[in-house]
Amino acid sequence: MKKLSLATIALLGGTCAFISTANAQHADHQMTTADELKWAPVPSIPGAQLAVIEGPLNQAGTPFTARLKFPANSKVPPHWHSTVEHLTVISGVMNMGVGDKFDKSKTEALGPGSVSIMQPGTHHFVWFSEDTIIQLHGIGPWTVTYVDPADDPKKQAKK
Repeated sequence: MKKLSLATIALLGGTCAFISTANAQHADHQMTTADELKWAPVPSIPGAQLAVIEGPLNQAGTPFTARLKFPANSKVPPHWHSTVEHLTVISGVMNMGVGDKFDKSKTEALGPGSVSIMQPGTHHFVWFSEDTIIQLHGIGPWTVTYVDPADDPKKQAKK
């Protein structure tokens, strides 16, 4: 099984550092509007973007919150995470299935406000029929391990 490289995790957790607290009234109180989010490409998923709201994603025992934008017709092959993944659909539709093989017919459409909580090691996959934004939160480190290393989107992009 293939894990995201340490460099990719560092990119996700490091280059998308904490959102500015310029609008905060106190150093320990953060308020951020949607247009203040700082988006960065996700190297392993073409067209996807990440905004870390709280983090970093790669630090053990540290809470994180992040948003991911997925373009229409994108997908994430079967994979799993090493920690609990809490996911909320902000806009669009995320189609999620559980298992080791990608099968659109075995997915459930999750629209805005829908929630998914995946326990560590749960094999799942997703696809997006329209532009979609999801929010993740949990306790780091957040990792992605592909069930079949051949499904790693970074390898497919090189073909």
